Amino acid sequence: MNPTAKFLIIAGVVLIVAGLLWQIGGRFLQLGRLPGDIVIEKENVRFYFPIVTCIIVSIAGSLILYLFRFFGK
Repeated sequence: MNPTAKFLIIAGVVLIVAGLLWQIGGRFLQLGRLPGDIVIEKENVRFYFPIVTCIIVSIAGSLILYLFRFFGK
């Protein structure tokens, strides 16, 4: 099988699984509303920066890519 096609199929499966986990796990882990996320609300302005959520997503993505490289050899 073509390596590009194989990569696209695997990426699609990973995205589907991530979407299902997001739907199911969204009740328990409120990504975007974690302690440490910055929210500043004024009269007409709302500034929102999910710093902790970004860190968690980055760590999870790095771990997934590491596992792909580790088991892909």
